[in-house]
Amino acid sequence: MNGPPTLIAAPWTGLSSSEAADRLRRFGPNEPAPPQRRRAMVQFARLFLEPLTVVLLVANSITALLGEFVDATLIMSIVLASTTINFLQTYRSQKAVEKLQAALVPTATALRDGQWQELPRQELVPGDIIRLNAGDLVPADARLLETSHLTVQQAALTGESLPVDKTADPSAPASTDPHAPHMVFLGSSIISGTAIAEVVATGKRTLFGGIVARLGAPPPETAFQRGLRDFSLLITRTVVFLVLLTLVVMLALGRPPLDASLFAVALAVGLTPEFLPMIVTITLAQGALRMARQRVLVKSLPAIENLGSVDIVCSDKTGTLTLGEMQLVAAVDLHGHDWPRACQLGWLNARTQSGLASPFNRVLLAHDVAEYADVVKLDELPFDFERRRVSVVVQVAGRVPLLVTKGAPETILPLCTAYEDEEGVHPLDEPVRAQAAAQFRQLSAEGLRVLAVAWRHWEAERSIELPDESDLVFAGFLAFADPPLPEAAEAIRQLAADGVRIKLLTGDNELVTAAVCRAVGLPAERIVLGSELERLDPLALERLVEEVDAFARVTPAQKHRIVLTLKARGHAVAFLCDGINDAPSLHAADVGISVMNSVDIAREAADIVLLDRRLSTLHEGIMEGRRAFSSVMTFLLMETSSNFGNVFSMAGAAAILPFLPMLPHQILLNNFLYDLAQIAIPRYRVDPLLTASPRRWDIGFVRAAMLVLGPISSLFDFLTFAVLLALFHVDERLFHSGWFVQSLVTQCLVVFVIRTARAPWRARPSWILTLNVLAIVGIGLPLPFSPFADVLGFVRLPPSYLLFLAVAVTSYLALVELARRGLYAWWNHRQRETVRPGRA
Repeated sequence: MNGPPTLIAAPWTGLSSSEAADRLRRFGPNEPAPPQRRRAMVQFARLFLEPLTVVLLVANSITALLGEFVDATLIMSIVLASTTINFLQTYRSQKAVEKLQAALVPTATALRDGQWQELPRQELVPGDIIRLNAGDLVPADARLLETSHLTVQQAALTGESLPVDKTADPSAPASTDPHAPHMVFLGSSIISGTAIAEVVATGKRTLFGGIVARLGAPPPETAFQRGLRDFSLLITRTVVFLVLLTLVVMLALGRPPLDASLFAVALAVGLTPEFLPMIVTITLAQGALRMARQRVLVKSLPAIENLGSVDIVCSDKTGTLTLGEMQLVAAVDLHGHDWPRACQLGWLNARTQSGLASPFNRVLLAHDVAEYADVVKLDELPFDFERRRVSVVVQVAGRVPLLVTKGAPETILPLCTAYEDEEGVHPLDEPVRAQAAAQFRQLSAEGLRVLAVAWRHWEAERSIELPDESDLVFAGFLAFADPPLPEAAEAIRQLAADGVRIKLLTGDNELVTAAVCRAVGLPAERIVLGSELERLDPLALERLVEEVDAFARVTPAQKHRIVLTLKARGHAVAFLCDGINDAPSLHAADVGISVMNSVDIAREAADIVLLDRRLSTLHEGIMEGRRAFSSVMTFLLMETSSNFGNVFSMAGAAAILPFLPMLPHQILLNNFLYDLAQIAIPRYRVDPLLTASPRRWDIGFVRAAMLVLGPISSLFDFLTFAVLLALFHVDERLFHSGWFVQSLVTQCLVVFVIRTARAPWRARPSWILTLNVLAIVGIGLPLPFSPFADVLGFVRLPPSYLLFLAVAVTSYLALVELARRGLYAWWNHRQRETVRPGRA
């Protein structure tokens, strides 16, 4: 639907801009489910309704009523500070992502002020005249005014798997019945043919809008979102167990119920990663911004992490392995001799056909065919993916009309009974037919894309039908070159080095496919045809898709089957395409990828849109996805190891000490400062070793990290308790001060160990992360010596304790480093075992 506005040649007048603006104000934007855009203050206020925040506010109120105004003030200050930081970081990131996604607004071609114009879909109003071509999404409910062999896929509305035919009836009343032959509806798509239609309903008033309003179903949960949910359940179970256990023990020991309750609440806050949503949002939003700079636009933030998990990319060749810029290199007869007549007929067909834009047509139309300047199209049989050809009936300068057919040679040669060359028209007998087939194979073996052109005289006074594509005169072959990208071979090598295989799924024949594979370094020893796939049972197909990297002459249904089979083998699959019928495969893949200039159906179904359709661009997107995954995983490891260990220590200490190991407001302050130290994680420099291979979400690894690293933290906590009590003979306030400092310093500094898969000194952290962590340590460490010490319940620490602290922190980080190496070795093994045996 691209191109400059052109004056309409039909009797329809459309709307004026002023009238359309008036109707837009009256009917509202054409959005079946308008996005919920809350005001900033509403978003901020809703953060105070989070369950943990509500608990803290209730505790704060009780504390204030009991006269503990210092504790109440501290709790309220921490709640306000954490909520404000959460809001500001998340809001900024969401706004940045919304700005990026604005570039992906769907459009429609409408008649405004007497001209066809490309408009954002949401600006359509009832009464607009719209134009529909193959590959378009129907932008609103509309009555058909003119059609040409129109077929529509409306499975989303009716459940029908096959496209249905539609015909124009301008006088028929508008209908909400999806089976009405004169109506098309939002939520359907044009498979073949063309149409002009009048919009009768937009937005919530459309049939699809009514379905959306009734169902309100959220989009399918991604593996990333499912992993976060599993993590939340793990944390919830752990919190409930530890809090209830601690509360029961403290009450059994005769502690005041209020103190015990406040302490239990503080424990719950200490273990719960309340900044997790913010960290995830910032991480994915920052990833989306970086990907946009690499010319990759993200429609769904969770797709970033899914992209990082991809280990197989299924792709067509045009524009990814090749330049995607067709060049006409030969127009020949079936003997292989230059034959301008083939180019002329091809130009006629390209000049007069409508519907799906084709790169072959753009090349043909670049040629100047002066003798055919006075041409009129009488009728058309549009292209479809079953026939793989398009036929037009044209009349040139008042002469006898011609039916001109252009398309795949395999589908056109069987329709021909004669051929022409410079000596005239001759019968097409079997020896000559074999010679034509050999010429086609020779051109294909050179890596050329080949179309056939045929014709016959047309004297019928009726519309063209399918049986009319017969008794044709074969005119010749048009051979197009789409040279391999110079960078394709290197990009494939880099992807392979990073654990990603390319599988070529193309509708081209096996000779063209083999030539392209050899040029870019893909294995070409075995190329499987789509016809072979039909004969295979599921087990045989599983083995085949593992071994073979090139599939030729595959249909959209066969591509869909290949994607599903690869996923069943345990692979994370990305599917890259721009075709009309590939939407099911885009949905089936873990990550659907399209390109900016693809048809509407493909762009709408995709999770990610490439502005630059090159493998190197996709490679950068995959690596960015892995960096985002590593950032989130680092935060989770920090939370589940240090927090779990400290809270376990608190629960144990509360049972054996005659006083609380840390006051509730001190626990909250500790947790707040620790969370602030993690804010820079989304912007930290990810260790390349963590992005060297695909990573999958693994709740087992998170659980193992919690059960291994958490006890290490607790071990040093209990060591600190012993030193404070046995060597320093501290009282309650000094105990609180000493453990607060030790807990905060170890929690913050351990990020320098956990963030990398290598020795920490071999992977230099980013300056943002370093400054942020050291700043928090610089705030927390001096608190017992500051003017706020008395208010916070702290006292000065003896210098000898600081010496012990330095030794303890160093020993703790060294032990965590040893444990981390073992954990990562175990995780790498689990990741390799995720995919069944047979994976390359």
